[in-house]
Amino acid sequence: MGKSVVEKIIDSHKAGIQYNGDIDIRIDQTLTQDSTGTMAYLQFEALGIDRVRTKGSVAYVDHNTLQTGFENADDHKYIQTVAAKYGIYFSRPGNGICHQVHLERFGRPGWTLLGSDSHTPTNGALGMLAIGAGGLDVALAMAGVPYTIKKPRVSSISLRGSLGFPASAKDLSLKLLDILSVKGGIGRILEYSGEGVTSLSIPERATLANMGAETGATASVFPSDKITRQFLANQGRKKEWVELKADNDVEYEEVIEIDLREIVPMVAKPHSPDNVVKARELSGVKVDQVAIGSCTNSSYADLVKTAAILKGKKVHHNVSLVISPGSRQVLNMLAESGALGQLISSGARILECTCGPCIGMGQAPPTNGVSLRTFNRNFRGRCGTASGQVYLASPEVAALSALKGYIADPSTELIHINVNMPEKVLIDDSMIIVPPGEGRKVEVVKGPNIKPFPVNRALKKKIQGEIVLKVEDHITTDHIMPSYARLLPLRSNIPALSEHCFEAVDSQFPRRCKEKGGGFIVAGENYGQGSSREHAALVPLYLGIKGVIAKSFSRIHRANLINNGLIPFLLDDLEDFTKLNLGHTLVIDAIKTSVSGQDYVEARVINGDYNVRLKLELSGKERKILLAGGTLNYWKCQLST
Repeated sequence: MGKSVVEKIIDSHKAGIQYNGDIDIRIDQTLTQDSTGTMAYLQFEALGIDRVRTKGSVAYVDHNTLQTGFENADDHKYIQTVAAKYGIYFSRPGNGICHQVHLERFGRPGWTLLGSDSHTPTNGALGMLAIGAGGLDVALAMAGVPYTIKKPRVSSISLRGSLGFPASAKDLSLKLLDILSVKGGIGRILEYSGEGVTSLSIPERATLANMGAETGATASVFPSDKITRQFLANQGRKKEWVELKADNDVEYEEVIEIDLREIVPMVAKPHSPDNVVKARELSGVKVDQVAIGSCTNSSYADLVKTAAILKGKKVHHNVSLVISPGSRQVLNMLAESGALGQLISSGARILECTCGPCIGMGQAPPTNGVSLRTFNRNFRGRCGTASGQVYLASPEVAALSALKGYIADPSTELIHINVNMPEKVLIDDSMIIVPPGEGRKVEVVKGPNIKPFPVNRALKKKIQGEIVLKVEDHITTDHIMPSYARLLPLRSNIPALSEHCFEAVDSQFPRRCKEKGGGFIVAGENYGQGSSREHAALVPLYLGIKGVIAKSFSRIHRANLINNGLIPFLLDDLEDFTKLNLGHTLVIDAIKTSVSGQDYVEARVINGDYNVRLKLELSGKERKILLAGGTLNYWKCQLST
């Protein structure tokens, strides 16, 4: 039987013995960004490795660029110096968003990439197996430790035909979310196939691979074909191209067939990326703010189309339009082509080449305001305004709506836009600092806001504690550890950050943890959805949380819990969710024995006078990590022997 692109990459990267359906793979490249990078590099330093052991590692500064105090600048200095010391490329502030720059300058077909950002799968557009993970997993990959993945179910997204104007790749990604939902991709890798793939450019493929993260998928992978070769050639990297395609007789575990000719403009309504309807169903909804950019839709192609729609017109007087180019390369090309002037003349506000509003770093909409964004997430409060109503759409829908003052369907408003891509790409790597050949003499600079991270202890024989929080389905990492402009500068300071844990859900959670000495969190389905931010596990650890009892977990957050020695318990009987309530005290006897090799454990609820059966769906390696009190403890022992 033939093999898929995913299987071919995995087979060429297998490391060591495979066990219980888990696969260890070698990681070729890593990436970090500044909001997760400081913690990842602190953890890397704790491993005692003198130099990164990947083929290439890159540290980007693209999140915490709003310098209202010393904290962000100090973090940048730490990352730059630690990168120089350990052999890591450093992309300076203003050079661009990590996923866009990596696509342009570093991504390679057939290679593996592990990044401390949930949208790392964006580089699957080039035929990479690109996976988002927590910072500690990335630190270990930089130390040469293979990354463990569950044997994935490879689902084929089989495309026919080609997109018809004004439908875009963003509309296709929203359609896929409508099909799969925000949890339908968990445990899957999405592989794009079919003759329709050849009609998609690399920027369009990147949009799809980026948004695949919102389904919960581990990665999204495209074949490496003549489109990939031309993109790399334009970037001066033709020699890095290799052809990579699925065998003709491959049998996927699932096939989702989509006719691109049937795709129409779509919009995701608040407050979930899968709350999708056709744009025409929202026509007339008043808009206060429009934001175009982010790692999803900030390519030259996206923004030159935006400029063409805005050319010679003015943004509606009730709308604030902001645009953030994905990279300095994109911004320079917009300037040279004249498109930047068209954007500025329309009344658009041009932001830095950073994540910006997508991560909540500025541009929060007004109270109860409607913000239409080309971004990938619209979770409640993520925009920085608790009452903000965020909709997700394509650049075509967003640009037209900025002119109209309400959500508009370009199918009935726009004539076809012809976008002429430049024959030559402007390449300037002057803001990427190449590490010196020898880093031992480099002084690593740590500012006063950079505090030690919490490290768990080996698992005790028995654990006990109160339920200090109970939450419903689809709690995101934005709920657990918010990331807007006021809090992002605290990412290197866990004690200070802990004061804000779950503040949008239950502002008394930190106080309760301190009074009770920590305890347990009870949650519904898909707990930890969204960002890869490790802080959503590190901060609860600091506050004394011993484990989370949930109906189900998102992939990355579950891994982050285990990495920090926090046990992810699953309810054996989902009806027990209604029994477990705030203030109930749980006692789990012989937890060490159970984690060592059992699949179930009984939790005694003392003040509820009943027992709850919990599942321990753990691999052999995960059991060893939990017994050691976390991955850092486990691997420090392994690497020292």
